[in-house]
Amino acid sequence: MMYAAHKAAGGMTSIYRQIGIGCERLFRAVLQDQLELDATDVTWSYDVLLANGKTRTLYLDGRVPLQRIPDITKRDRFQAWMRDYATLIGIEPEVFASLNGAVFEIRQGYKSKDSKRQNADIANAATAYTKAYFPCVVILSAQIDSDVLLRYRTEKWGVVTGVKGVNNPLVSTYDFMQDVIGYDLAAFFQRNSATLRAEIDLALKALLTPETT
Repeated sequence: MMYAAHKAAGGMTSIYRQIGIGCERLFRAVLQDQLELDATDVTWSYDVLLANGKTRTLYLDGRVPLQRIPDITKRDRFQAWMRDYATLIGIEPEVFASLNGAVFEIRQGYKSKDSKRQNADIANAATAYTKAYFPCVVILSAQIDSDVLLRYRTEKWGVVTGVKGVNNPLVSTYDFMQDVIGYDLAAFFQRNSATLRAEIDLALKALLTPETT
């Protein structure tokens, strides 16, 4: 049982990581399908210079370049959402006018107050603005501390979380996905909840079962 507990402790981190990766891939697939973008359009990275003179490539989880959206109605709808959010968090109109689209960080949830992660995200946002992109964190659950949420918005991140029933795409991930992107993500999870639960249950049972020899 002690071995099972030790194995489970490390395995839970791995499961959370895999759920996060699945969320990222799902989000990019929806962007591609609904906005008629290709795989290159929905990915974004940038290079940073390290103290040793080498460079490191950092990635965000999604991108929407406005001019690559072929449907003008969809393009205008997405830009209107960007404009409303920019107004909400106090981005100057001159800065907004320079933006060519949005980049996204996707999270299943935000369960800690990890200052290192926050600082990295804030650095990503600063870089996004220098590259003419509006940065937004998309959280699929409602798990985020109010202080962290306030800090991100103060640092000019857009943040939408997994709350339902608010009818506001500036607040809710699911309203954003349905009203702006044009896809009912909540219905996707409802349709596939049995499969998702079964897969997670299998992984958890494997982690919690002591090995016998």
